[in-house]
Amino acid sequence: MTSQAELDIQWMQHALQLARHAESIDEVPVGALVVKDNELIAEGWNQPITSNDPTAHAEIVALRAAAKKINNYRLVDTTLYVTLEPCSMCAGALMHARVSRVVFGANDPRTGAAGSIFNILNTDKLNHFINIEMGVLKEECGDLLKQFFKRKRV
Repeated sequence: MTSQAELDIQWMQHALQLARHAESIDEVPVGALVVKDNELIAEGWNQPITSNDPTAHAEIVALRAAAKKINNYRLVDTTLYVTLEPCSMCAGALMHARVSRVVFGANDPRTGAAGSIFNILNTDKLNHFINIEMGVLKEECGDLLKQFFKRKRV
């Protein structure tokens, strides 16, 4: 039987593939996917530049696709896997969608809203609580972003 930690690694590897796709189209390399009952429901990657949409973060793209797939804006009993800690916009969307669990790779010390700067997903000020698992494939996720921005600065 596969443990939850092993499943988290497998799904995060898939999210990393999506992040690499984003990088291949010159977007910031972030990938996300929504899983329910260990089944892939939807996936997304960063697209704000190519879509001219500031809300087209990987998480939002994946949430929109998941909601369409299950024909419900409530994504109860789902897990969102994402290579970078969600920002406040994405954290708000995750709360409204009622996602149960968020698993992320790299922390975002500038805009992270799952513990780094804010903790929107776990605040007692809101009416929903999201379980967080952080640091899954943290090095791989972080290195992908660091290398991307290093190339951009050259």
